[in-house]
Amino acid sequence: MKIKHLLFISLMFMPLICLSQPSASWDKWKWLTGEWQSEGSGIPGEGTVNFSFSFELDSSILERRSHSDYSAGDFKRRTIRDDIMIVYLKNGLPGNAISFDNEGHTIKYNITYKDSTITLTSENDPGSPAFRLIYKKINSNSVNTTFEISRDGVNFMIYTEGISKKINKGGLK
Repeated sequence: MKIKHLLFISLMFMPLICLSQPSASWDKWKWLTGEWQSEGSGIPGEGTVNFSFSFELDSSILERRSHSDYSAGDFKRRTIRDDIMIVYLKNGLPGNAISFDNEGHTIKYNITYKDSTITLTSENDPGSPAFRLIYKKINSNSVNTTFEISRDGVNFMIYTEGISKKINKGGLK
């Protein structure tokens, strides 16, 4: 009987516990929501990239979907890359992300913010290169995106870079 009473009391307070948890602050990401189109260059060659950011699961995560198409030029073969990245909460704030792509890569990122720049740096994985993805706001409809690689996790080199234009606004669901 005591167990039933404890269970009943616990269930009564559950809504209060849920309401007291901090809500996500997505303010630093709102400008990136929507659909983007870009052209750029880098080690894989000239290419186009389309990506989108949208809030999902009652705005508890932010999802990025990306499609890259690098042309076959200068004896390089055409490369098509698709990925999905989920930005999720750490201590109530969007501080981590995980990315999966059609090449079989899984990259876990830690996120830092400075002014109008969002930087995602891969977690240290001994024996693997480090990655850094940087979104730098140019204005409300333009962003500079840089993807960098490092063998030692300190000295990064640009792998691809491009300017993207917003083609469709998105937002909170």
